[in-house]
Amino acid sequence: MAFEKIIPIKDETQPEADPRLNAFSSPCEGNEPYALMVLGDSMLPEFIDGDVIVIYPKGNYKDGSFVIAWHNNEYIFRQLEVRDGKLFIKALNPAYPTQELSGPDAIKGVIAQKKGKGRHNRKSYD
Repeated sequence: MAFEKIIPIKDETQPEADPRLNAFSSPCEGNEPYALMVLGDSMLPEFIDGDVIVIYPKGNYKDGSFVIAWHNNEYIFRQLEVRDGKLFIKALNPAYPTQELSGPDAIKGVIAQKKGKGRHNRKSYD
């Protein structure tokens, strides 16, 4: 039996990305870390489908940080690039395009850690 639970990543300043989120409220405060599961192959080889990532909503980002961003009316997991004062998000898998962010407010969290399959498959990010 498959079970789907929506984990709300809700930003009150952005339009509702998924109407299913209206039925949920988050007990997390704005500064509390949360976890998400990586889906797909856009962040291969560093992050594989099924890895769990821990995100700090108010984390400090820099060039090369892995981030959650609000882009094209959805949340997206990518690596941040800073070029000439502009912010870009890029997938590690070259099959996906690099895209420019609207600005620093689009960054909704910084990945601090991942946990993959296996007992020793953990990694922290600065």
